[in-house]
Amino acid sequence: MANIVRFGVVGAGAIAQRGILPHLSQEDVQDRVRLMAVCDPVPGRAEAAAERYGVAHAFQTFEELLESGEVDAVSIASPIGLHYEQGKLALEAGKHIHFNKTMTTTNAEATDLIETARARGLKIVASPGEMLRPHNQQIKQLIAEGAIGQLCWAVCGAAFGNYHQDEEFRTGDDILSNVDPTWYFRKPGGGPLYDMTVYSLHGLTGILGSAKRVTALSGTRVREREWRGAMVPVDAHDNTLILIDFGDNLFALAYGTPAGRVSEGFGGSYFGTTGSIVGQKLNGQPFDYPGRDRAETLPGGIQSLLPHVVGPHQSIGEQHVYEDIMQLVDWIRDGTPTIVSAEHARHVIEIIEAGYRAAETGETQELTTTI
Repeated sequence: MANIVRFGVVGAGAIAQRGILPHLSQEDVQDRVRLMAVCDPVPGRAEAAAERYGVAHAFQTFEELLESGEVDAVSIASPIGLHYEQGKLALEAGKHIHFNKTMTTTNAEATDLIETARARGLKIVASPGEMLRPHNQQIKQLIAEGAIGQLCWAVCGAAFGNYHQDEEFRTGDDILSNVDPTWYFRKPGGGPLYDMTVYSLHGLTGILGSAKRVTALSGTRVREREWRGAMVPVDAHDNTLILIDFGDNLFALAYGTPAGRVSEGFGGSYFGTTGSIVGQKLNGQPFDYPGRDRAETLPGGIQSLLPHVVGPHQSIGEQHVYEDIMQLVDWIRDGTPTIVSAEHARHVIEIIEAGYRAAETGETQELTTTI
């Protein structure tokens, strides 16, 4: 076990079951990472997950997991509003951290975690690592080379839909398939910006660089959502449009809405004086990037182009989450740095937080962080 990272998973809900526990329990990673503990506050859920995925220890509280001394690092897969508190506890206990998106809900919280980790010699990897994707790297290069002329504006975002009410781990009757999704509809941490648009913003800022200022309109459009026959009040903003200024009159629109989209997937669309990049098409035609032909034949599609997504991992969901975890594992084991940084996550968090503040005050917000 000398060079094996002992991992704990915080939360045994949908993301852990779909994208963390099944990946880290595969035989091909046991020489680098070992699942040692899982915790979940719902009685019996951690034990059921541990039995299904071969995890050595199950706990009901995060504090018990930390006090057990069984882990070197944790993947925090709890509701987003808990991430800062749990991240702080993990760092104070000497643990490295992988944060599932989003790392925190405020710039101040993110800065505190970054500074605490630095002071203690600990490492943080914060999902989503969108710039690990070859097509995003290629978009950045195409724009820099002038493939669409002078870039003028961009758009990115996501729509909430009914995804979280209907997904497989929330519609069953046993302890592992009746996971309550209603935190997605409440502050802090709920709403499509922290949950879904965060992917788009990581890609957008990875390609265009750090933003300078934002203004926005935001509010709650769908005030109730249904889960298991009950109507759930919604107080998190679910309908937000953020205008982002990247400097030199280069602008972007980021949206998080209940429905509809004007961009493809979680990717951005980029418009220049002589052309456009929409999704993975340059002026309406697919552009080439390393591995594109291979992705068309692999079970995980474009996800299979991520560096660690090989063999059985191509057929397991949420491959990008597994990739970000392995970025942390490599960093701990051999000092390999990663571009999936807490600083990038903090900048995206500030865009979201400042967008909400701009909508509330009616005033454009200057940003203070960079990637």
